[in-house]
Amino acid sequence: MYKAGLYPTGYDPPMPLSGHVPDLSALEVLLAVAHAGSFNAAATEVGVSQQAISARIRSIEAQTGVVLVRRGPRGSELTDDGIVVAEWSARLLDVAAEFDAGLATLRQDRRRRLRVSASLTIAEQLLPGWLVAFRTAGSGSGGRPTEIELTAVNSERVVAQVRDGQVDLGFVEGPRVPSTLRSRVVAQDELFVVVAPDHPWTRRRRPLTAAELAAASLVTREQGSGTRDALDAALRQVLGPSYEHAEPALSLSTATAIRAAVAAGAGPAVLSSLAVRDDLARGQLVRVPIDELDLRRNLRAVWIGDRQPPAGAARDVITHITSYQAGL
Repeated sequence: MYKAGLYPTGYDPPMPLSGHVPDLSALEVLLAVAHAGSFNAAATEVGVSQQAISARIRSIEAQTGVVLVRRGPRGSELTDDGIVVAEWSARLLDVAAEFDAGLATLRQDRRRRLRVSASLTIAEQLLPGWLVAFRTAGSGSGGRPTEIELTAVNSERVVAQVRDGQVDLGFVEGPRVPSTLRSRVVAQDELFVVVAPDHPWTRRRRPLTAAELAAASLVTREQGSGTRDALDAALRQVLGPSYEHAEPALSLSTATAIRAAVAAGAGPAVLSSLAVRDDLARGQLVRVPIDELDLRRNLRAVWIGDRQPPAGAARDVITHITSYQAGL
């Protein structure tokens, strides 16, 4: 079936083929008979029995409705129509050989070039280590390393880019993956509530509650962020779907900007443990304990198509990442 918009402007797609057109393997048999001059010699050339060659020629003649071979006691020769069909077959098989070689090139390119889109937390905190380890382990085909193009955006944009075919593989941190995409868990993470060292929450004697967190004006990521969606999902699970979150103190596009704003006293934030671990170790931020909420989350690779990741570099990368994480 030909779809509108699939071809360049002014191009008319070909008519569907009739049932009279033989497959390529049948045409190869016909050319073997033309080249060898007999069914017996053609059988040796193709590597099958003489009876199989004879049966295949009869099948081709029945399918095409054209007598192609004249059989005689001294061998077989093509009819005039058979010569014409053999010439057409040779041209068609030449094109098919070019097509086959082109597919092989595309398969090699797919192994040697990978377009990746990742949510910011994964792109900043995890993917550099994963990809360096992947290249060190010897990526690519024939000793040639895989060329990886990485785009860092929020989880919503990652999903859109994978779905639209702009990238081969995505990594997201949101709580949900659309049913149109396939996914696999590649790592785990946890969100931390963090504040500046002089924030009143650092002097609390009991953990924060979900209701208190929902009522606080947070420094947050923008809409579509996996971190923001994960927090919202956790709050809804405890407070119900109708809960209302206070207006953000600030909405920023990167974890780096949020960390700086929190340290400067702009307000609390909920960020990946991966993003704040160094700040916590240096005392620039303080983690605030919280009851009720489960802020653990899965980090996933996403792709479009079959249940298994696409063959080639995408599958190689996912396999390496899961093995790498298992060894930590």
